[in-house]
Amino acid sequence: MILPTKHMATSRALIGVGGEILRALSTPKTMSALWDEIRAGARPDKQAAAIDYKWFVLALDLLFMLGAVELAQGVLQRRVA
Repeated sequence: MILPTKHMATSRALIGVGGEILRALSTPKTMSALWDEIRAGARPDKQAAAIDYKWFVLALDLLFMLGAVELAQGVLQRRVA
């Protein structure tokens, strides 16, 4: 679930979805803007599988627990170390 396995592709594992979220957070975004960008990024011509909102939130929770993202003034952004 967190890491890819032989039964779960990297694009579906939470760490892979988290990587897509971090890529999308090159600039701070609201939660809805981030979700729209992630959802639009899962196009049929790409290898990434479409994810549902619950999987997106789980990946975001993982990033919060790892200290990689933070919520500041209503927008999500990468956490600066």
